[in-house]
Amino acid sequence: MNTHPTLLKTLDSVLVIVDMQGRLSAVMAEDDAQMMHENTISLLEAAQKLTIPVLATEQYPQGLGGTEKSVQDALPNNAPIFEKTAFSCCGASGFMPALEHTQRKQIILVGQEAHVCVLQTALDLAAHDYQVHVVEDAICSRRAEHKFFALQRLQAQGIIVTNYESVLFEWLRDAAHPDFKEISSLLR
Repeated sequence: MNTHPTLLKTLDSVLVIVDMQGRLSAVMAEDDAQMMHENTISLLEAAQKLTIPVLATEQYPQGLGGTEKSVQDALPNNAPIFEKTAFSCCGASGFMPALEHTQRKQIILVGQEAHVCVLQTALDLAAHDYQVHVVEDAICSRRAEHKFFALQRLQAQGIIVTNYESVLFEWLRDAAHPDFKEISSLLR
């Protein structure tokens, strides 16, 4: 069956966690940060079940600390974490070779901040011919309007803005999928 080329496929997806660090999350609106963490953990659990590769980055961890504990605990054991000072993940040493090694072209981005690291990563990945999906309910910025305008800019540049439920159901594609019951239980 032919499907639309922007529908996510498990065999072509990579989940990228952008700078989901505790000290950075602490300056976000509490409800936004909590939603971002919860939805990211659901995506991580589904990715692990469906054997979707996961890559993570940390922006200047010496100053901003490591990945939020709840998110780090949900990362697959083989998920590399790349330290960076560049705002785009593409500028992190080793990130692009690791991404290329997956031989997958659909990138699902979650993390913070929407208008800085997520935005620059999405645009750089698109420039490298990746199909980029930004999960709007798994990203945040310190100010709501920064996230709003980042999402507008991303859409104007051809980046797909989605939500975590759409990602889960696109990965499943059918209620007859053997993991449907377990993955649909991740919906909050």
